Amino acid sequence: MRYRPLGRTGLRISPLCLGAMMLGPWGNDDREDAARIIGRALDAGINIIDTSDSYSAGESERIVGAALKGRRDDVILATKFFFPQSDGPNDRGASRHWIMREVENSLTRLRTDRIDLYQLHRPSPETDIEETLGALTDLVRQGKVRYIGSSSFSGSQIVEAQWASRERNLARFVTEQPPYSMLVRGPELDVLPTALRHGMGTLTYSPLGGGWLTGRWRKDAPSAPASTARPREIFDARTPANRRKLDAVESLALLAEEAGMPLVELALAFVITHPAVTAAIVGPRTMAQLESALPAADVVLPTEILDRIDEIVPPGVTINPADTSYGADELAPAARRRALADRGD
Repeated sequence: MRYRPLGRTGLRISPLCLGAMMLGPWGNDDREDAARIIGRALDAGINIIDTSDSYSAGESERIVGAALKGRRDDVILATKFFFPQSDGPNDRGASRHWIMREVENSLTRLRTDRIDLYQLHRPSPETDIEETLGALTDLVRQGKVRYIGSSSFSGSQIVEAQWASRERNLARFVTEQPPYSMLVRGPELDVLPTALRHGMGTLTYSPLGGGWLTGRWRKDAPSAPASTARPREIFDARTPANRRKLDAVESLALLAEEAGMPLVELALAFVITHPAVTAAIVGPRTMAQLESALPAADVVLPTEILDRIDEIVPPGVTINPADTSYGADELAPAARRRALADRGD
């Protein structure tokens, strides 16, 4: 395993990151099997694990914490906060109030005294970024968190957070976690180059397109991945966007066959080849899925293969915009247009 610099932190991590979203009731609820998957990933050289307090209502963190007994110091342990944890109006988000409470809950579930990388799972339009960074800075100074990161930030939000950190002398986000795959290339336009300019490490999620690039999602045998973590609509092949995506998958699968590799390896190698990407997050539900991903860490794609991929899905193009996490707040009706009475006209 060839390790890569994680931005300018001085840390070096594997080009594959073990994502734990599928370890728990959302995917694999067999704790012993999940522990074996984690152990196999570490034995293969993966040295970073990413989870979240929201995955299976905290069960993923509990599974990871238990599995790391005796191996905690071998791992860069990353988790995230933001999504609701109860019906309470303040048990969510990016406020100081919630961050200070929830970090303690994550530490308990993870059975550790520190979180190596604590990430804001989504931008919070209701919270001043300085409020969030101020709370996270205090956690860094207390030693409960070592580094902080963001997830699904647009290019402008990345810049705003970096500016606030510099101007207010606060800890800065050292990583960004965007969606990125052969089917979701929008981040190439702005997010990836912006993160690179600011010296951030980039951990990309959904490098297999939410299951579309596993090799079994084909025109002749469509079957949605078995997961309750994603809405079924994104796999509905009857929609025009997904029909276009299915056409692209078919072409990419044929290209992988010509190149003599499984589609999974082509997809993962494509992601980690981008100069702004530090690691691709792989979220296996089974040991077989993990084993299928591991060889990609050593695959080097020649220029002619990358050019062929560009012909199938052009650079900067996301075939189905619903596959990204961007624009949910910015494009809501209230943000686009308001009644005249609301504007005081």
